[in-house]
Amino acid sequence: MERNTRQRSAIRDAIAEAARPLLPQEVLERAQRTAPGLGIATVYRNLKALVDEGLLRTVTLPGEVPRYEAAEHRHHHHFQCTRCQRVFDVHACPGDLSHLAPPGFSVEDHELTLYGRCSDCAAAPN
Repeated sequence: MERNTRQRSAIRDAIAEAARPLLPQEVLERAQRTAPGLGIATVYRNLKALVDEGLLRTVTLPGEVPRYEAAEHRHHHHFQCTRCQRVFDVHACPGDLSHLAPPGFSVEDHELTLYGRCSDCAAAPN
């Protein structure tokens, strides 16, 4: 088990306070507010350790760098803004999607990503 250092605490707090999946660079920028001098290598090392310990979950979208979120979230989906590229949690689910699978297939799980403009980008002029 890793030591709970000031840097590690800053990384965990950055993810918790964001309340949305963050890229490693976003984690770095937020965590540096309370841990100046924190480097990207330390962020990556701690993200890996926190995932291995089950405290964080990786959010992987096609063609994107993995993002990280707290593992305590229950089943949920994501929304990616097509303008600013930020990803947000969607705490809703359409439910059983097994009727969409080809005949004879068995659905075990699903992940959905909605795409569009977040409220900040939707309100901004083009």
